[in-house]
Amino acid sequence: MPETTAPFVIDGRPIGPDHPPYLIAEMSGNHNGDLNRALALIDAAKESGADAVKLQTYTADTITIDHDGPGFRLEGGLWAGRTLHDLYREAHTPWDWHEPLFARARSLGLTIFSSPFDETAIALLERLDAPAFKIASFEVIDLPLIRRAARSGKPLIISTGLATLGEIAEAVEAAGTTPLALLHCVSGYPTPPEDCNLRTIAHLGAAFPGVTAGLSDHSQGVAVPVAATAMGATIIEKHFTLSRADGGVDSAFSLEPAEFKAMADAVRAAHSAIGRVEYGLKPSEAGGRDFRRSLYVVADVAAGEILTPAQVRSIRPGFGLAPKHLPEVLGRRAIRPLTRGMPLRWDMLAPAEDSA
Repeated sequence: MPETTAPFVIDGRPIGPDHPPYLIAEMSGNHNGDLNRALALIDAAKESGADAVKLQTYTADTITIDHDGPGFRLEGGLWAGRTLHDLYREAHTPWDWHEPLFARARSLGLTIFSSPFDETAIALLERLDAPAFKIASFEVIDLPLIRRAARSGKPLIISTGLATLGEIAEAVEAAGTTPLALLHCVSGYPTPPEDCNLRTIAHLGAAFPGVTAGLSDHSQGVAVPVAATAMGATIIEKHFTLSRADGGVDSAFSLEPAEFKAMADAVRAAHSAIGRVEYGLKPSEAGGRDFRRSLYVVADVAAGEILTPAQVRSIRPGFGLAPKHLPEVLGRRAIRPLTRGMPLRWDMLAPAEDSA
């Protein structure tokens, strides 16, 4: 299997463990068939701290056929009762919207790319100079599609929902040496947290050396993305909507702008907190040593008097000798008067041999 060693960069933004998680706002069908709403979603994604906004590029006829036979009508979940063709006709992003959507995002300095679902979609996105391609979980087994996307030379992101480790390996093989990211994903809509199994993120990175690992998340809320960041996710993808109350095919498991902003702040703080292995004094602890325990005179001591536990104790603050020296201090003579509240120092005490 080829090892992907090229650095993973999208639109000039390096992505990896040394950088804050790359945050993708997935528009999907939450535009509700309204171009103005789609443009507003791009504006809101930028304001909410997204690094990129992602579309899905297909038509109902390129992803399925208009048929009501077995398997073509959904029997459970959010979309129960609908045919695939009907659902995708509602959810698709019209191809003539792509150019104005790309233009709006670029005018804001927001990266925009898409998930293509067939070769004609890839051709459209190449004409728009999309900086990356995303392969959706249900297409991870479409190896010809992956090979065609990889031939573009663009960075490739593949979601792994439903896939076995063997199927993921085949997808990685199909991607060749193109810069590649694998997103751990559970294709449950929505996904309960107990199904997320975030330890898989690190395993993906270990199983496929050189691959960037992240999370495409369909859970509700922001707890799972924050936990994923702590588990090493370098990409976080979340569905995004202006308002769940307005409906939309994916609104039930999408974040509203304020929630996405809260997630962005939280995962970036989590990444910053991971840091490196380090012990000892940190900059924020400056002055903290002053409040550690140390040895203090807690009762007046006359010159020549032998120190006892009633006169020396380990207390706060920390300007005296370290508490570990208490056994050495007790039984020594004071070489001068000591008063209550003094931090104890060696120059106050006679040598041990002079105290016997």
